[in-house]
Amino acid sequence: MYAIICTGGKQYKVAEGDVIKVEKLNVEEGSTVTFDQVIAVSDKELKVGADVEKATVSATVVAQGKGKKVIVYKYKRKSGYHKKNGHRQAYTQVKIDKINA
Repeated sequence: MYAIICTGGKQYKVAEGDVIKVEKLNVEEGSTVTFDQVIAVSDKELKVGADVEKATVSATVVAQGKGKKVIVYKYKRKSGYHKKNGHRQAYTQVKIDKINA
């Protein structure tokens, strides 16, 4: 059984027991999160639309962290302009506990 959820402007395909990294959520480690925006659920057949309006996905927050550093380098030739900047995207790591369909 799997579900497709939407969080942080992205869609994720999840099954029970999966550990995924999503955009940062303002919750503490060890707490439970419920994802209400379920797009599709598949048990033996795929359910979408009105069939999954009340479906939810429960997950436990495993960790908060930052991703690898991405270097942003801006450069304009002949003018001597260059600018180097780094960015580390914050994420929340969650473990999918249950798909309530």
